[in-house]
Amino acid sequence: MTMTVAPETKAETAVAEAYEALGRTFEAFKSTNDERLGEIERRMGADVVTEEKLIRIDQAVDSALRRYETLAGKARRPALGGEEKASGDNREHKAAFEAYVRGGEADGLKRLEAKMAVASGPDGGYLVPMNAEREILRRMASASPIRAIATVRQVSTATFKKAYSPVGAAAGWTGIAPGPGAAAPQQLSDLTFPTFELFAQPAAPQTLLDDASVDIERWIAEEAEVSFAEQEGAAFITGDGVNKPQGFMAVPQVANTSWAWGSLGTVKTGASGAFPTLDAAETLVDLVYALKSGYRQNASFVMNRKTQSEVRKIKDASGQYVWLPPSTVGATATLMTFPVVEAEDMPDIAANASAIAFGDFRRGYLVVDRMGIRILRDPYSAKPYVLFYTTKRVGGGVQDFAAIKLLKFAA
Repeated sequence: MTMTVAPETKAETAVAEAYEALGRTFEAFKSTNDERLGEIERRMGADVVTEEKLIRIDQAVDSALRRYETLAGKARRPALGGEEKASGDNREHKAAFEAYVRGGEADGLKRLEAKMAVASGPDGGYLVPMNAEREILRRMASASPIRAIATVRQVSTATFKKAYSPVGAAAGWTGIAPGPGAAAPQQLSDLTFPTFELFAQPAAPQTLLDDASVDIERWIAEEAEVSFAEQEGAAFITGDGVNKPQGFMAVPQVANTSWAWGSLGTVKTGASGAFPTLDAAETLVDLVYALKSGYRQNASFVMNRKTQSEVRKIKDASGQYVWLPPSTVGATATLMTFPVVEAEDMPDIAANASAIAFGDFRRGYLVVDRMGIRILRDPYSAKPYVLFYTTKRVGGGVQDFAAIKLLKFAA
C-alpha cells in the first residue's frame, strides 16, 4: 500500500533533512578546522592540503545553510489569500483587478477608486486589492533580511515623523519630590522618515494571463516580492537617503568611546582587515558588551556570507566554536547564542571596513511602508509580453542610534 504524503508533511520533511545535512557538514568542518589549528600550533602554519579541504567543506556548509534557510523560509512563508474573508467591496475589487490584469479592462477599477476618492489613471496605475497588498508585505518580511528584524510601520502619508529625546523619555515616580534639575523641560526633536517610490516590472506572456487556472494575485505577489526585497534590502543597509531610504551603514561612525546621538559606535578588531591572530573571539565579546544590556536581550548579528565563513572558524577561550548551526529545526544559526542574520549587502572584511553589525534592530531601525501598492499594465513596450509596472512607497532609517554597534576591522 502506497501512502500519500501531504504537502505540509513533504515541506516539513525537506526542512528536517536539510537541517540534518547541515549538522553533518558542520561536524566535518569542525573536524577539519581542528586539524588546521593543530598544524598551526605544531608547525606555525597549516598544511596546504588541509587549507584546501577546509575551503571546500566551508563552501559545503554555506550551501547546506542556504538550502536549509530557503526551505525553512518557504515553510514559514504565508500562502497568498490564506486569511482572505472577502467583504463585498473586497470581492468586487478582486474581480475588477483580475479583469484589468488579464485583459486590460480598467472601468471596474476606475469606478471603485472614484468611490474610494483615490486618484488613479493611466500614469499612476491602480491599487492592488488590500488582501494582496497585505500578503505581499508579509511575504517580503521573510525575504528582506533587515525588514525581518526591524520595526515596520504603515502610514497613509508620504512622511512619518517621530519625536525623540537623546537622553531618553522623562520618567519617574509620581508623588516623590523631583531631584535637582528634574523640573527642566524635556528637549524633544523630530526624526523624519520620508517614503520613496520603489518599482518592480514583472513580465508575463499573454498565454499565462489567459489561463484561468493561474492565480494572478499570487503570481504578481511572488514576482514583486523578490524584486522589492532585493532593492529595499540593499537600501536599508547602504542607502544614502537620496531617492531611497537611508541605510544604517550610511550613518556617521565613531569610536564607541566617543559615541554620541546621531552616530553609530564602532569597536576595532585590533588588526587591519582581519580578526586578530590570537583571541579573535574577544573582539566579538567586546562588540556584544559595547551594547547596553537593555538592547542585548533582543540583539542579532548582521553580516554577509563571506564574513560568516570567517567567523565559523573562531573558537572561544574554552575551545568551543562561537558560531553554531541552528539548534532545532526552524531555528537560525547563532553566534555567541545571538541569532545571525545574513545580509549580502554588508561589506566584506577589509581594512577599516565595518563588516559586522550587532544590535537590537527592532528598536534601532524603522521601516516605513506607505499604504497602497499600485500596478500599471503595459502590453505595448515588450510584445508579446505584458509588463506590470508595480510600485510601492517605502522609507527607512535609524530611529535609536544607541541600539546598533559595528565591528570595524582596523588596528
